Amino acid sequence: MSHPAFPGGVSGADPDLTERQRRVFRSLLDLHGRTGRSISSESIGRMPGIRWSSASIRGALAELEAMGLVAREHVSSGRRPNAAGYAFYVRSELTPAEIPDAVRREIAERLQRSAEDVEQLLDEASRLLSELTRQLGLAVTASLDRERLANVDLEPLGLDRVLLVLGLEGGAGRTLVLELDSHLERAELEDVRAVLRARLIGLELWEARERLDTDPELVRDTAVRIVARAARTRWNGPQATALFSSGTGNIATLPEFADGRKLAPLLRVVESGPPLDRLMVQGVEGQPAVRVALDEDLALSECSLVSYPVQGRPRVAVGVLGPLRMDYARVVAVVDAVGRCIGECL
Repeated sequence: MSHPAFPGGVSGADPDLTERQRRVFRSLLDLHGRTGRSISSESIGRMPGIRWSSASIRGALAELEAMGLVAREHVSSGRRPNAAGYAFYVRSELTPAEIPDAVRREIAERLQRSAEDVEQLLDEASRLLSELTRQLGLAVTASLDRERLANVDLEPLGLDRVLLVLGLEGGAGRTLVLELDSHLERAELEDVRAVLRARLIGLELWEARERLDTDPELVRDTAVRIVARAARTRWNGPQATALFSSGTGNIATLPEFADGRKLAPLLRVVESGPPLDRLMVQGVEGQPAVRVALDEDLALSECSLVSYPVQGRPRVAVGVLGPLRMDYARVVAVVDAVGRCIGECL
C-alpha cells in the first residue's frame, strides 16, 4: 500500500545529504523531469551552479544510488531518480511554487460560477487542475444521498423549463433543469415551491427523492404534480462515490504512457474510480499529500498522486495524477490552491 509524503514531513530515516549530493540530486531531478530519460554525469556538469568535475559528479551519483535515491537501467547508462528518491524529495527538498495572483483569481472565478451544484463544482475543478498542471485532474465526492435538504427553490428558465435548486445543509447543493409537461406561470411555481419546501426540507436527499413518488400531497395539486413528475424523471437514483477526471490527452502524450498497453489499463482504473477515490480522501484535511509510485494497482505503478482532502467536507477531495517525474512544486501548489477554493465554495 502506498504511503503519503508531505512537504516538510522529514523522516528520521531520511539521509542527510552533503551540499554536493544535494545539488547533484536536484540537477538530476530537474533534467529527468524535463526529458524522462536517464541522465549522464556530463549533462549534470553543464547545469548552472554545478562546479564539480565529471568524476566528482559520478561519485556523488554513486553515493545517492547507495542511499537508494537513484537508479540506473544498465551498468553503462546514466541514472534517474527512483520512487524512493522522489518521495524523499517531496519530504525533504520540495518548496511549493508561487501561484500568481491572476491564476488564483481565475481559479476563484471559475469555481464560484459552479458553486451552486457540488457535482458541477468538482467537474470544473478537475478541468482546472488538468489545464493548470498539464496532467490528469481529479475530483471526488461521496454520494450526496445522506445530506439533508435545507432549501428548495424554483426558477423559470423559459417555456416549459424550470431550474430546481436543492440546497443542502453545510452549503452544498444540486441543481436540476426540469422539462415540464405543461407551462406554469410564476405564481404557480411559487405555490409549488411552498409545497415542496413544506414536504421535503429536513429530509435526507434519498428520502426527498423517494417522496416525490409516494407523498399524496405532491400529486393532489396539478401544478405540484407536474413539477414532482419532472423532478423524479430528471433526478437520478442513488449514486456511489463520484470521481470526476479531465485531461486524458495530457497523459496520453507522455513517453511513460506512449505504449497503449500501459495507457489503456491506466484509463480503465481512472474510469472505474477505485482505488483513486479512496486514496484521494485519505490524509489530513486541508493539507496536500503526495503518493509516489502507487502500488494499489499495477496500472498505477508508474504514477504519482497529489491529493487534497477538503477541510470540513469529509470525503470530498481534489487531486492530480501524473508520472513520477511530474513537476511536484507546481502541482502541489495548484492542488492546494484549488482545494482551498473548493472549501470556500462549499
